[in-house]
Amino acid sequence: MTSVDPFGKTDQLDDAMLEALAVRFEARGKHPLFSKMLNEYLDAMNPASTATVLDMGGLAARAIARRPGFSGSITGVDLSPYLVASANRLAGEEGLAEHLHFQVGDVRRLAFADGTFDALVAHTLLSHVDDPLPVLKEAARLVQPGGMIGIFDGDYASLTFDQANPVTAKACDEALIAGVVTNPRIMRQMPRMLRAAGLDLAASFSYVLSEAGTASFWSSAIETYRKVIPKAGTMTEDEANAWAAALRGDSVAHVFFGSCNYYAYLARRP
Repeated sequence: MTSVDPFGKTDQLDDAMLEALAVRFEARGKHPLFSKMLNEYLDAMNPASTATVLDMGGLAARAIARRPGFSGSITGVDLSPYLVASANRLAGEEGLAEHLHFQVGDVRRLAFADGTFDALVAHTLLSHVDDPLPVLKEAARLVQPGGMIGIFDGDYASLTFDQANPVTAKACDEALIAGVVTNPRIMRQMPRMLRAAGLDLAASFSYVLSEAGTASFWSSAIETYRKVIPKAGTMTEDEANAWAAALRGDSVAHVFFGSCNYYAYLARRP
């Protein structure tokens, strides 16, 4: 079976799989460790209260809309009509619909005029894109001169979970990374890619999100990956279930270890 990163093919997934992704996105976004990373780079971007913002992928839009005093407009874009509908529903439930709208679109080719937006974010997007450079060039086109672009993602080449057998743990890490990430090293390549896209690097932030003993942040990830990996073709359903069960057992026994590096880059259009 050919390996396919489901996170980058949301327009090709069934509703059950899309709901599993949506549950993970919500759990991840609400976790204090992940929220802290998001808010740190948003604070550094400091979009004006009246700014027009494009969120490629749509996963940071509500956090921006919730920022104190924000009265601008945010457009979120995703490939999946299901996820777009879910995001619009959640925005409405939070009372954010006045400033926030999600729509279906392909971030490589968006029907907006040059310089439409004051600021742009791509939050956990580029690791799932087949060819990130055209997306960065599209981002550079869409912001005004001097506009800020925030890019956040995992360095998924560093993603790892310990298991009782180190050989098994290494094999499972490799299967997981191959199955759920298209570009696991993209954040290591970002400084040169920003230059290739005609953007100026303004700032960067680095993080290690590790949990030892008991899984909290990683618990919802494990459950989602359990469902996703067989679709990607790098583990069978039985292998994915066994992998997840072993990690849940480690968490109960207080011997769990899971870790991944994350990076944020701020770039400016000259």
